[in-house]
Amino acid sequence: MKQTQYVAREPDANGFIDYSPSEHAVWKTLITRQMKLLEGRACQEYLDGVEQLALPSERIPQLGEINKVLGATTGWQVARVPALIPFQTFFELLASKRFPVATFIRTPEELDYLQEPDIFHEVFGHCPLLTNPWFAEFTHIYGRLGLKATKEERVYLARLYWMTIEFGLMDTAQGMRIYGGGILSSPKETVYSLSDEPERVAFDPVEAMRTPYRIDILQPVYFVLPELKRLFDLAHEDIMAMVHQAMRLGLHAPKFPPKVAA
Repeated sequence: MKQTQYVAREPDANGFIDYSPSEHAVWKTLITRQMKLLEGRACQEYLDGVEQLALPSERIPQLGEINKVLGATTGWQVARVPALIPFQTFFELLASKRFPVATFIRTPEELDYLQEPDIFHEVFGHCPLLTNPWFAEFTHIYGRLGLKATKEERVYLARLYWMTIEFGLMDTAQGMRIYGGGILSSPKETVYSLSDEPERVAFDPVEAMRTPYRIDILQPVYFVLPELKRLFDLAHEDIMAMVHQAMRLGLHAPKFPPKVAA
C-alpha cells in the first residue's frame, strides 16, 4: 500500500459528512470546468447518468444521494473507503455491487491532478455510468472474477480495468467519445485523449491486458470500444481464459519512458 496525504472524512451518526466551504468550492470549480469540457466529448450514456444523478454544482454530494439513484437504476451503492484500499477490498466491494468512494476532496494545489482517487474522481468520473446496466454488469462481474483470481492474475485484470473503466474511449455515430472515469475527471486528459497525439486502437481484451501503463502520465495509447454494450458482452465471455492467454503471450514493450526515481 502506498502512502497518501489525504484522510477520508467520517460521517456523523446520521451518515452526513460535513465539508468545509473551501472543500465545496473545490468541487464547484472541478465540476463546472469539467462539464464544459465534456460537451461533445463524453459518451451519451455517461451524460444520461449525470442527468439521473443530478449532481449538485455548488456542493459535494452526500453518498446517500448517490445511493438513492444507483439503487433505483442498477442496484449498486457507493461505499465510503479510506484514500487507498488493497486489491482484495476493491474486488470484494465490486463483487457485492458497491463502488468504493474515498470521502475526501483534493486540495486547490492539486486541482488538476492527484494520484489518489478522491470523491470527485469516483463520483463524477465513475458513478454516472453505474446507472447504465451494461457498464454496471461488467463492473460487477469484474469484481467477482478478481475476488477469485491469484495475485498474478489480478495484475492482468488491473490492466483490463485501466484500459476500459478508467481510460476507455468509444466509437459512436457522432465521433470518438470518452467513457473512462480517469479521463472524464481530468481536464488535461479529456482534451488530450481525443487529440492527434495519442495512439488509439480497436479494443481487444487480451491486448489491453498485455499493455503496460503508468498512472502518473498522460496515456500513450487508448483502447476504443465499438459500443458500450461490448463491456456487457465481455462480462459473459471467458475473461479468465483471456487472462491466461495474455499471461502466456507476455507484456508488450512499454510505449513510455521508465519512471525516474526521485
